[in-house]
Amino acid sequence: MPSRVSLPLALTQGDPAGIGPDITLAAWLRRGELDLPPFLFLGNAAVLKARASELDLAVPLAIADPANACDIFPDALPILQIEAGMDVVAGKPHVATAKGTIAAIEMAVSLSMGGQTSAVVTNPIAKSVLYDAGFGFPGHTEFLADLAMRATGKPVMPVMLLAGPKLRAIPVTIHIPLKDVPEALTSDLIAETCRITDHDLRNRFGISKPRLAVAGLNPHAGENGALGKEDDEIVRPAIDTLRSEGIDAFGPLPADTMFHEEARRRYDVAICMYHDQALIPAKALGFDDSVNVTLGLPFVRTSPDHGTAFGIAGKGIAKEDSLVAALRLASEISGKIGSDR
Repeated sequence: MPSRVSLPLALTQGDPAGIGPDITLAAWLRRGELDLPPFLFLGNAAVLKARASELDLAVPLAIADPANACDIFPDALPILQIEAGMDVVAGKPHVATAKGTIAAIEMAVSLSMGGQTSAVVTNPIAKSVLYDAGFGFPGHTEFLADLAMRATGKPVMPVMLLAGPKLRAIPVTIHIPLKDVPEALTSDLIAETCRITDHDLRNRFGISKPRLAVAGLNPHAGENGALGKEDDEIVRPAIDTLRSEGIDAFGPLPADTMFHEEARRRYDVAICMYHDQALIPAKALGFDDSVNVTLGLPFVRTSPDHGTAFGIAGKGIAKEDSLVAALRLASEISGKIGSDR
């Protein structure tokens, strides 16, 4: 089997009406300038051709497979063909495309689990479009975990990491309403999230002794119970357990003082209690170049840290920076894993 560093990345189409095609085309055009790792686009050639025409971009396309994608990549954008379901219009999402969007994700996981591609990189999806088609998962992260479990027969707990040049941040609870967070939050969930984080930072990011700064749930981390008891009753016991296991976790810390420059020097990752507690600082500090990484999976998965942006699809103003960062990080992580085998 070829080494992982010589395999292409599997890049999914995302929602074809969004900016996924735009940023894919733009990234490929800058492949030489940016020394991008080869990727195989899992999607529809007609959609890419139409979008390239709409954007006035000269991008040669070629139907390909994992075996020849790396050879094709310098001269043409390699595509593993997946049916679009309809004639796609930029900025106009439609439920008919959901089947192809889901198929691309499933194919990317299958290829990476089978050793034919080195990692999965996913373009943005529109959850509402997939929900209308009967999609039964809150988002990408949970779907990928289910695919991994079906492939391995073992339960998988996915952990969402937002990684940027200035901050790594993880939400313990992910795609649930804010009102449901206190009930969903448990010491066991926090501890297991931190164990997976510690393991993957060591083995995938090369950080020998990861420092985990754990945020409190409530303002001022509960102010000794005056502003909520969850920090003392749920968060602190999890940290005590982790420290007894040799994991350098500390807190709970007031979230409002965790993200300034001096504070960030004291840790390698911020463990946050809910979605926006992690994603607001991550996006504020690196909106164009942060990457969504799913830890805890038996394959490498990264994604741009933004949505489908239907309002600017096909207009030539979507930035490819986050996709470029996602491609580079996926290649870097899979290269580390490959070199350790």
